Amino acid sequence: MLRKFGTSFALLATAACALAGCSGGGSTESEQSEPAAALQSETSQSSEAASASEGQNYGDITIFAAKSLTKSFTELGEAFEAENPGSKVTFSFDGSQNLVDQIHQGSPADALFTADQKNMDKAAENGDVEADASYATNTLVMVVPKGNPGQVEGFTTEALEGKKLVVCAEGVPCGNATKTLAEKNGVTFQAVSEEQNVGDTLAKVETGEADAGLVYKTDAMSSDKVDVIEIENADQVVNDYRVALMKSAKNKEGGQAFIDFILSDKGQQVLDAYGFTAPTTK
Repeated sequence: MLRKFGTSFALLATAACALAGCSGGGSTESEQSEPAAALQSETSQSSEAASASEGQNYGDITIFAAKSLTKSFTELGEAFEAENPGSKVTFSFDGSQNLVDQIHQGSPADALFTADQKNMDKAAENGDVEADASYATNTLVMVVPKGNPGQVEGFTTEALEGKKLVVCAEGVPCGNATKTLAEKNGVTFQAVSEEQNVGDTLAKVETGEADAGLVYKTDAMSSDKVDVIEIENADQVVNDYRVALMKSAKNKEGGQAFIDFILSDKGQQVLDAYGFTAPTTK
């Protein structure tokens, strides 16, 4: 009886232990808690990552930007809003000289992105902006309608004779660069039209109203309706694109956040994809 009872007791004990999740070793509790601890850690990290990716709601941000930034900044604005839910970036694209005048006349803006130093200096002289910085650079190329129906051979006095050339007006960043480049290369020309921004200059060539035009490399890259003719010494006439917060900004925090986004690696990668080159160090 004792043997039979002992066997029964052992069987009962084994069954009870099995139901309780026992094992022969003493490491069961530790082995079970490690996965649980790891899961808890992963959950905590995921929660922190999700919180970080939510960004911040900066509200309504008004950005005045050079016309040549239209496509790149439209993409960058969408990316900024996606990273900062609730934020809304509104752009006003125009020639830099027009933007500077509009701001001085009272148009509300949080940040100004010009296509050159000269117009940013004017905004500073007007007392409208805080300290400025470089965020990109750009150079000029010549564009002709696809297939070059006007048979323009290059940016020389002889090649432009009798051709319908359209350029940006002097005072406009691309116009100032055109004048400097023409002087450097000893080129004289008679333009059939002088536009107030680079977008209108490009449009004249795209529609065939002009045989050729001088625009930024970035604008040429954005169009499938033109062919590009490189210009000698263009790399020596570089437009330094400048940015500054407005002194009268209603949303300085939002304006600064967008500036920081443009200067970030992500912002610079997008600008590079559109053909802009790196900002200067000043």
